Amino acid sequence: MQEIPSGNMRLEGELNVPVRAKGVVLFAHGSGSSRHNPRNQFVARTIREAGVGTLLFDLLTPGEEAMDMSTGHLRFDIGLLAKRLIDATNWIKSKTDTRYLRVGYFGSSTGGGAALVAAAEVGEEIGAVVSRGGRPDLAKDALPQVKSPTLLIVGELDLPVIRMNEEALSQLRCEKELTIVPGASHLFEEPGTLEQVARLAARWCRLKLHSAARASGSARLTLKRLI
Repeated sequence: MQEIPSGNMRLEGELNVPVRAKGVVLFAHGSGSSRHNPRNQFVARTIREAGVGTLLFDLLTPGEEAMDMSTGHLRFDIGLLAKRLIDATNWIKSKTDTRYLRVGYFGSSTGGGAALVAAAEVGEEIGAVVSRGGRPDLAKDALPQVKSPTLLIVGELDLPVIRMNEEALSQLRCEKELTIVPGASHLFEEPGTLEQVARLAARWCRLKLHSAARASGSARLTLKRLI
């Protein structure tokens, strides 16, 4: 277990980076979920099998999570969730053994909104964003500022969220794609639908993070030769 500093808090997480990985995906879970959730673990494992690292961590402390179960207000505090995602990004970049990795975000539900806000603030350092059944409407004015290649994944039966994501797609100015998974509802609980999400996310993250890492390496090499 890792402890990720965020202000005066310590957020618990699990960092796993395959050998020769060029990138790492930070997970922003939706309300009522955690890094221990089998569905989150499944998606993370599929991403790692594609050669990309993962950081599963809880955006809320156990005390905050307990309070949110009663009030429900923290799960919609997108500013707070995005700040903690940015703090986790800075933590990754501060560690000697992970600072070379390109960072991507995978957000679910309200975590999708937080991932987009964080990506807009951090900028081009974020090499990929995947939102699964996300609430990009919660990102509001941040959407046109996102520079990271963004994949929006929504279930075919999740009609209100489809409309939210279609509207967000029109506001994004980055490389973008909206994929609708047939027969899937908001939580992708139908047989085979979560597997589709995991494959889509793994492919997007591997393609974007590894290509960004190669481009960054080429730039450094060119600079070194010029010097």
